[in-house]
Amino acid sequence: MKIFTVIGARPQFIKSVAISRMIAEQFSDQIQEVVLHTGQHYDQNMSGIFFSELNISPPDYQLDLTGAQNRMVKMKSEIKAAIENESPDVLLVYGDTDSTLAGAQSGDDLGIHVVHVEAGLRSFNDAMPEEHNRVETDKLSTLLFVPTNVGMDNLRDEGFLLENKRPFSKNNPGVLQSGDIMYDNALRFGAIAEKSSDILQKHEIPNEYLLATVHRNYNTDNPERLLEIMNAFLDLAEEGHTIVIPLHPRTKKMMKKTHGTVYDALKQHPKLIELPPVSFLDIISLEKNAQIIITDSGGMQKEAFFFQKPCVILREETEWVELVENGNAILCGADKEKIRSATQKLLSTNDLTYPPFYGNGNAAYFICSEILKLK
Repeated sequence: MKIFTVIGARPQFIKSVAISRMIAEQFSDQIQEVVLHTGQHYDQNMSGIFFSELNISPPDYQLDLTGAQNRMVKMKSEIKAAIENESPDVLLVYGDTDSTLAGAQSGDDLGIHVVHVEAGLRSFNDAMPEEHNRVETDKLSTLLFVPTNVGMDNLRDEGFLLENKRPFSKNNPGVLQSGDIMYDNALRFGAIAEKSSDILQKHEIPNEYLLATVHRNYNTDNPERLLEIMNAFLDLAEEGHTIVIPLHPRTKKMMKKTHGTVYDALKQHPKLIELPPVSFLDIISLEKNAQIIITDSGGMQKEAFFFQKPCVILREETEWVELVENGNAILCGADKEKIRSATQKLLSTNDLTYPPFYGNGNAAYFICSEILKLK
């Protein structure tokens, strides 16, 4: 069976590692994978070091969206051309980016089974482009691999029949709870990071610190929201908490452009450690050793849970509602006082539990096994 994988951002590459590794280790005589990177998100860290660190090959197809007047149109056109060249049996997509939807629509247009990993997730915020992408991709999919019970409930509420029987198709989709492939990765790369990452020593990071990341455009591109978050970090630093912030150049640029004085105060504060963008293994090491993680990243919310760290979420909603309901994470948006209060509360909480919401770490094997049954 030939699987054609479409990904468009660095986090999706990381997710796809679990499947690619499983194919290489367990299914190499049954599955061939071809990978296309749309180039939707250009990332300086998509380098040879990135690929060698994760022990994966660069993509077979790399699109260039530079200058495209309509990125979706260009993506779909080039994805279809690559599909016609490869004649795959299955098109595999992850998550909720524009590339996810472009891949799903291209596969559907050409009559190929679409497989969606991370199906069923909902924020119920229709203003988020990601929400539209998730819903539409699920509608086009033959196989929907759902990481959590909540995701299964969401799809049932939308009219999907969870009891559908094979043969599966777009009109008779298979809705399967798989667990989360990021948990597979956390188990593997957490152990590797312990041995290979020296970021704590390199930057002389103390034993107790808060790890913070900000990258969502509704936080970075909104001056009021960005100022609230920056002031929350400054207040926490003033209260004596060391804060480690791997800062993306774009976020740094917006901080300096919109609130230069506050950024300078943060930069000069002895309790704040600003880092450049870090590698995947280094961010895993930082997560594993932090007291608390403060983030607007969906992936880091889960990684915090995997490594049994409380999480302050710089958003008003999350797809991972079970984390909030279980008390492991607190939604704060971009409210300075809520961020400070949630951080203090989680620092003083000693009775958090970490149930197996995301499966047993064998999601990739399950997904590959089920895809093979489409033949």
